[in-house]
Amino acid sequence: MRWRILPSLDLPTIEKTRCLLLGAGTLGCNVARCLLGWGIRKITLVDSSKVSYSNPVRQTLFNFEDCKNGGAKKAQAAAESLKKIFPGVDAEGVQLLIPMPGHSIGSEPAAVEEVREDVKKLEELIKTHNAVFLLMDTRESRWLPTLMCAAYSKQCINAALGFDTFMVMRHAFFPPAHEGLEPVPKPKLETETRIPGSELGCYFCNDVVAPTDSTRDRTLDQQCTVSRPGLSMVASAIAVELLISVLQHSEKGLAPADSNAEQDDTDTDSPLGLVPHQIRGFLARFHNVLPASQRFDKCTACSDIVISSFKSDGFEFLLKVFNSPNFLEDLTGLSQLYAETLDDHVWELSDDEI
Repeated sequence: MRWRILPSLDLPTIEKTRCLLLGAGTLGCNVARCLLGWGIRKITLVDSSKVSYSNPVRQTLFNFEDCKNGGAKKAQAAAESLKKIFPGVDAEGVQLLIPMPGHSIGSEPAAVEEVREDVKKLEELIKTHNAVFLLMDTRESRWLPTLMCAAYSKQCINAALGFDTFMVMRHAFFPPAHEGLEPVPKPKLETETRIPGSELGCYFCNDVVAPTDSTRDRTLDQQCTVSRPGLSMVASAIAVELLISVLQHSEKGLAPADSNAEQDDTDTDSPLGLVPHQIRGFLARFHNVLPASQRFDKCTACSDIVISSFKSDGFEFLLKVFNSPNFLEDLTGLSQLYAETLDDHVWELSDDEI
């Protein structure tokens, strides 16, 4: 189909983009449908759970038949549903549990080997796709894909829901390093009005603690995100539109972040308009904001020391992360930062206490 209303649209770039969707639940189903509408022809869905009777009313790629006999595997069922909608799509479902910080695996050889295989499978999936969507339920499940996307120069789009709020963001894009070439110097931001795409903060950049097990001591209903039904469709659509806008920008993933919604959308390097860093929506007020933030040099997921440690030590580095709750904080300097904050605290004493 030709877009006569927008002849400058680069459809071949969109069509050849290989998309990896981590999470085949409410967000994953809606993101997949929207990608299909844009002409994406390679969609891989990853999930570790099965379809339950409560899923089909909100998760649009499932039906009642998928719930029977213990439930079909979500990723595979979603992929099959996409093929029924459009047989020309190359859709694949992968059953995989993503290893997470705060979820200790211990030293039992069988358990370690199982996690090693899961890491290897996730690594291969990320390497063979161009864009990765983080659409999972928990915060800590997003850590390893965030790190791998940074290490392997993949465009990462993150979407998360609250009850009536949502957050969609793109992570920093690091151009692939080419052997024999000098590394690209980091841009100076003193005079920048917009943060370059290579210096954008990730999902974890605003944290001052490492991700931990967020499901511990919580009942099933507390572990699930309860949100207004239409919210996931809004967030999913915006996540896909953000990726497409990035792909159409002249600098692709390096596009600087637009944060002024009042900006003239004709004054951009993308035919589709603004390319923000984040979109945060508030459904109670039907209002969106476009904040932008720079990478945190002590981030537990995308800081230079974390990326270089992963590249040099691989799975052994990840084992330390999984089994040692304070390892990331010590490695990045967050522990030292916290200690210095305590040392610098000035206590006010009254005359009676002196």
